[in-house]
Amino acid sequence: MTPHRHVLTGLAFLFTATILSVRAAAISIHNYLDERTIHNDYTCRSIAHPNPVILLHGLGATFYEDLNVLELYLQSQGYCTFSLTYGDYPAFPFAGGLKPIDSSAAEIEAFINLVHSCTGAAKLDLIGHSEGGFLALYVPKFRGVAPILDKLVAIAPPTRGTTFAGLYNLAYVGGNSTRKLFSTILDTVGCAACDEIGVGGSAVARLNDGKPIVQPGNSLTVIMSKFDELVTPTSTAFVEEQGVNNLYVQDYCPLDPVGHIGEAYDTNVWNLVVNSLDSTPHRTFTCSFGSPGR
Repeated sequence: MTPHRHVLTGLAFLFTATILSVRAAAISIHNYLDERTIHNDYTCRSIAHPNPVILLHGLGATFYEDLNVLELYLQSQGYCTFSLTYGDYPAFPFAGGLKPIDSSAAEIEAFINLVHSCTGAAKLDLIGHSEGGFLALYVPKFRGVAPILDKLVAIAPPTRGTTFAGLYNLAYVGGNSTRKLFSTILDTVGCAACDEIGVGGSAVARLNDGKPIVQPGNSLTVIMSKFDELVTPTSTAFVEEQGVNNLYVQDYCPLDPVGHIGEAYDTNVWNLVVNSLDSTPHRTFTCSFGSPGR
């Protein structure tokens, strides 16, 4: 094995180990969610918020870990919410979002159509965090569901790729040849998405193919923290198209130091999400002091 292969193999395993360790509390949180709410209640109807809201978790997470607390909050505000674990392997269902982006996109497309059919709603809203935020951009563009979607909210999406806190730069230690080798290794260890949403990844290239990301009839809000340590530079999360609302949480709450994972749990971010769903961008709220990371 060449020195470059040694380095890249170790880096790939570091990626996957980090992703899985971050999600270690998933089972206990799952039990908490089961006790507090009915998951995917297709009988739910809301006069105040007629659009059902679908939530998409981040890389290595599940429906019951990542956006689960935001989901409970939205339910408490009268929204009908729905979520799924996408991109997981049957032998290891505790970490989603690992499969190729197109495979996950197909699962999400089917779920969107299911929620649309079962609820009878005219339109649905879509919220995603991290990889889920990327897919909230990707799925409407490529999977034909844009006509039944209304508002899209992407929290910390790696729109133009993530550096994984700079670790991804090591993939280029030997130029494009080691970048390709790194892709092969990530596919082999079962995290194709880690490669595809990294800088230079195939899904990133497809999303940014020169054609509009936001589809007709959809409105997009991108919410980002200036202290996000995984999607860097942080401005690369934003979609620079007419009508897109690109927000830094610190523009509203300057003292919030929240990092990438913490953005899913940050009440300031939640308030910006609600403002986006309700089309009330100027609604004020009391800022909380978030935490860096989780």
